[in-house]
Amino acid sequence: MSRVDLAELDFFSPEVQECPFSVYQQLQDEAPVWQMPGTNVFVVTRYNDIREIIRDPARFSSSFSALLNAGSSNEDVTAIYEQGYEMVETLLTQDPPRHRVYRNLVNKVFSNKRIEGMRGDIQAIADQLIDEWIDDGEVDLLNRLCVPLPIYVIADQLGVPRSELALLKKWSDASTSRLGRLADEEQQIQNAKDIVEFQHYFADLIDRMRDQPEDNIISDLANNTIDEGRLLTKPEALGMIQQILVAGNETSTNAIAGGVVLLIENLEEQAKLRANPDLIPTAVEEILRLETPTSGMWRRATEDTEIDGVAIPEGSFLMVRFAAGNRDESVFPCAGAMQVDRENADNHMAFGQGTHFCLGAQLARTELQIAMTTLLRRTDNWALVEGKNSLKHHPNVLLRGLMDLHISFDKVA
Repeated sequence: MSRVDLAELDFFSPEVQECPFSVYQQLQDEAPVWQMPGTNVFVVTRYNDIREIIRDPARFSSSFSALLNAGSSNEDVTAIYEQGYEMVETLLTQDPPRHRVYRNLVNKVFSNKRIEGMRGDIQAIADQLIDEWIDDGEVDLLNRLCVPLPIYVIADQLGVPRSELALLKKWSDASTSRLGRLADEEQQIQNAKDIVEFQHYFADLIDRMRDQPEDNIISDLANNTIDEGRLLTKPEALGMIQQILVAGNETSTNAIAGGVVLLIENLEEQAKLRANPDLIPTAVEEILRLETPTSGMWRRATEDTEIDGVAIPEGSFLMVRFAAGNRDESVFPCAGAMQVDRENADNHMAFGQGTHFCLGAQLARTELQIAMTTLLRRTDNWALVEGKNSLKHHPNVLLRGLMDLHISFDKVA
């Protein structure tokens, strides 16, 4: 492993984000709470330090919208956003006790009981998608399974027709690109157009659901009340829908795709799963640990404090790097190796912990279990198609997902 000069390290460069694991290990060894040179940003990479931070919202606030709303120097971007709705703090960037007010509105939708009741529908979607290409011997798996499976599921829950898959994916991608802070000016303009388009689409849907309520998430958000009886404002409802859309599909899409690549690269582990399907739930946790689709998240220090002996001034931003913590050798021995029967695989932090534990965690787990089980049952002899896979990831500070995945396979009789 080659070492880098930490005084010169640009941690958020696309090059580092594409292949960050040696940097994670170096930071864990040399500077587990590392201040980016010339900034008030601290990158935290050890499991126990991350856990301490995300379980202490009093010292480390999730109110980091200043980073998201810093705005672009491009006046065109600003002008486009002015055509939409104000972005307000609801779930992701809200602290207790206010966070609980919004979270309570959607907790029942993502309850374990409700998700278990959806298994049959999710299985039917997975089989339907695979039926479309099972006889072809080769497939663009990213766009023919990994993307549509979770999008169809969340579309059903939102009350949006499955025919809108392309729009939902476009809007979700724009939201994650904006969150990821690595978009160039051209992409920022496109993100703004897509996000404003999303806002107007769902603002109209909210109005319709207030006139004619239905049994779906949009209707619930349109008609349920908070603060002693008031309806959510349009910006509040839109902020929640945007976060639900992203949480309801990005993690699953990226984990399914990344999991297939891991199993292609680790044939002995794949053979264990084929021989013993009961290992699937543990294998899913191991995939989530190694892939960590949400690589990290921001926190803001509310007071002068310290972590692991490093002084953190009030107002500083902390990048808690879940993907690094999930490869901490002190918690996960042989952390870089895939072990589908790893005893403590579910100790990972792919979904965070504490107050902001991912709303869609159980849904993502269920989708990943069903996707992997069905793929292993119906196809065999997976291989990456030569010349069609870059295996590169979308440039993003917070989220990690493959840009392409084409595999060849044999149909199981």
